[in-house]
Amino acid sequence: MNLSLVFTVLFAIFYFQPAVADQASAAKTVGPVVAQDVGAWLRKLNASSQRKAYTGTFVVSTAGSMSSARIWHVCDGEQQVERVDTLTGPARSTLRRNDEVVTFLPDTQVALLERRDALSLFPALLQPGDQAVGDFYALRPLTASDRVAGLLTDVHELVPRDDWRFGYRVWSDRKTGLVLKLQTLDPERRVLEQVAFSELNMGAPVKAEHLLGMMNNRSGYTVHNLTTVRTTPLEQGWRLKQPLPGFSSSGCHVRTFATWADQKNAPMQCVFSDGLASISVFVEVFDASRHMGSGQMASGATQSLSRRVGDHWVTFVGEVPAKTLAWFAHSLERTR
Repeated sequence: MNLSLVFTVLFAIFYFQPAVADQASAAKTVGPVVAQDVGAWLRKLNASSQRKAYTGTFVVSTAGSMSSARIWHVCDGEQQVERVDTLTGPARSTLRRNDEVVTFLPDTQVALLERRDALSLFPALLQPGDQAVGDFYALRPLTASDRVAGLLTDVHELVPRDDWRFGYRVWSDRKTGLVLKLQTLDPERRVLEQVAFSELNMGAPVKAEHLLGMMNNRSGYTVHNLTTVRTTPLEQGWRLKQPLPGFSSSGCHVRTFATWADQKNAPMQCVFSDGLASISVFVEVFDASRHMGSGQMASGATQSLSRRVGDHWVTFVGEVPAKTLAWFAHSLERTR
């Protein structure tokens, strides 16, 4: 299989984070911002998503599109095992055991193997290692509860303290704390994106060994091993001239295929996060046949910006305001 196509597929797999437009909830009255440890509240919600066994279907929507996926999740002691199948668009099954990830692409009969930190995606929220999220967001409860997927929820808003980041509205199950619905809000509290369970079976009899059997069955698939090497922007010859307050590096990796001849030009991905929002910076060698010019795009809350920097092509992707992405684009510079 063409490896440049594989990298394009990986880009879509790892960093597509769509989420909806339910304007009715925005009209509900809200309580005052409360003096509460936002980080502790988010960590409690994340613990609920990790410790529970459940199956469900969640729907992701923006103003112009909608997609859905099916999830199976189980925690077997210290072992987290889950499977996520797309139900719309190209078929894809992603199975994870802790940091081991296998992605099956049935249309091309390709399986992609790698190790990577678990990303904080729905229904988890908090980015790994962050402790200061409360410096940039305040917590505000809605005065009315709501039901999602038949379950009674508590509803809160995470209000940004500046205009460099979006706000969030969070529905969590009143009994377990599991996040059932998440909206990304613009500065006027209008919904940019939404992701929500349409149906959920808590305590489902999900067997870790059953999911692991699927994960290890690669018969009929061409297997590509991806090697992940931890690095830093400086080690790769890059730096941010002027970091944006709140956004710190939460990981930087070079990913290569075991069969790739030119390992030294392998693409790099660095992630910067404020504890909720994240920005991924992708750096690869410029290729005139694929990189047709700088540009910026938006889909719901997700912004992307691409530009050429010397002999490299840099793409910035994040669920942040356009000006935040532009800050990163103008601040990133080559050091060698």
